[in-house]
Amino acid sequence: MTDVRAVRKAVIPAAGLGTRFLPATKATPKEMLPVVDKPAIQYVVEEAVAAGLTDVLMVTGRGKRPLEDHFDRAYELEEALREKGDTEKLAEVQHSSELADVHYVRQGAPKGLGHAVLVAAPHVGSEPFAVLLGDDLIDERDPLLPLMIDVQRRRGGSVIALIEVDPTQVHLYGCAAVEPTDEDGVVRITDLVEKPDAEDAPSNLAIIGRYVLAPEVFEVLQKTEPGRGGEIQLTDALRVLATREDAGGPVHGVLFRGRRYDTGDKADYLRAIVRLAADREDLGPEFVAWLREFVKERP
Repeated sequence: MTDVRAVRKAVIPAAGLGTRFLPATKATPKEMLPVVDKPAIQYVVEEAVAAGLTDVLMVTGRGKRPLEDHFDRAYELEEALREKGDTEKLAEVQHSSELADVHYVRQGAPKGLGHAVLVAAPHVGSEPFAVLLGDDLIDERDPLLPLMIDVQRRRGGSVIALIEVDPTQVHLYGCAAVEPTDEDGVVRITDLVEKPDAEDAPSNLAIIGRYVLAPEVFEVLQKTEPGRGGEIQLTDALRVLATREDAGGPVHGVLFRGRRYDTGDKADYLRAIVRLAADREDLGPEFVAWLREFVKERP
């Protein structure tokens, strides 16, 4: 049965410690690390807003106050820029505070992604909602979330984003078993496995950090025991929805073949900065020219 409830809210889990980026993240949330000239979290909020979701809930933890400050007004800074006549910088500073209606809730104990999503239940209520993970940046030229929202509207249940990965890399992701639908690029999920060994993986289709979830996921998460890593895994709850339609399914997958930047790994984070900077009209030509010379000089 098609779920006609509109997707209006976005949930962004942001309670992680960012240990892979220590010592940079000792006092700075990993979500605030810059990607060119904006913190990574701003790209994610902008993506949600571009998809029509202006009610954003960030699930945070200790040490995440800079997230709140970034999306709040900075009156002293604004006034200083106004006095200098720097209208361009002023507009950029104001942009982040005017993007969306941003709310915050603390996760408390770090019990996993599934727990972070469950913490959002009182804010979300009984309507479908989007979940965007901050480590995955989706290029604005290849919009993914609007397509996922459309699939959820037409087919009901929940929708996850999938990419094809090298079979040797499936152990890094949640992995999906699928069957085709009558729609190109959309599959029906029949099973999900969190970070399987290559020989146990049902496919090479990996889940990335974009979800449109039916509110029934909350009831399933409440009953989900800690899984891999001792954490409450969202993948485990989605598996219940996918294999038991009476629990709130179905679950569909959207195959994404666009540009995606992984900022959760140091090397991929650097690649993301290079790629996005190279595509910028104000930075690209000079930066790419320098990059060519730099690579040419490398041994």
